[in-house]
Amino acid sequence: MKKKDFILKLIEIFDKEYPDAECSLIYSNPLELLIATQLSAQCKDERVNIVTKDLFNKYKTCDDYANAELQDIENIIKSLGLYKNKSKNLIACCKKIYENFDGKVPDTMEELLTLDGVGRKTANLVLGDAFGKPAIVVDTHAIRLTNRMKLVKTKDPYKIELELKKIIPDEKQSRLCHQFVLHGRKYCDARKPDCNNCPVNTICPKNI
Repeated sequence: MKKKDFILKLIEIFDKEYPDAECSLIYSNPLELLIATQLSAQCKDERVNIVTKDLFNKYKTCDDYANAELQDIENIIKSLGLYKNKSKNLIACCKKIYENFDGKVPDTMEELLTLDGVGRKTANLVLGDAFGKPAIVVDTHAIRLTNRMKLVKTKDPYKIELELKKIIPDEKQSRLCHQFVLHGRKYCDARKPDCNNCPVNTICPKNI
């Protein structure tokens, strides 16, 4: 089966198995998603959502964050890993948004990557979920699944992103990445994948 044909069949299966797949971070606008995603590095989304509830109640705009006291941000997010570095990046990031983009989160990859603490994974999540643009988030689940399904032969996130863009329809990219996460957790575990019960079992190249 060609990769494009496999992807279309995979999407069909995933849409039935994970119809409500979406970002698990809680946010109400692009800025909140950008901040929550930065804070989620090496942290579980559930923990981030607890922290951002207080953070978002106190700080509303880029201007608020740009003028925030570093220690105050640290105190709010100190239960998260790497909180000191994240606090510095958060303030610096919002200062750039305020100064360079009129206080509005930019909606292009090139502009997002100029912001402190923002890499391609964060930028793609914001582009796909906040702005509805074609975007592929390559996390550990996507790396594992795409290699097992023989869609790629690399662990390099950027190379995987480029390969997947060639075969995944634009309008399906963001949603499929969230479905990869759910599938990775439910069936395609890193240590012991449950291939026998996996709904992709009959078409998965790993088993053919």
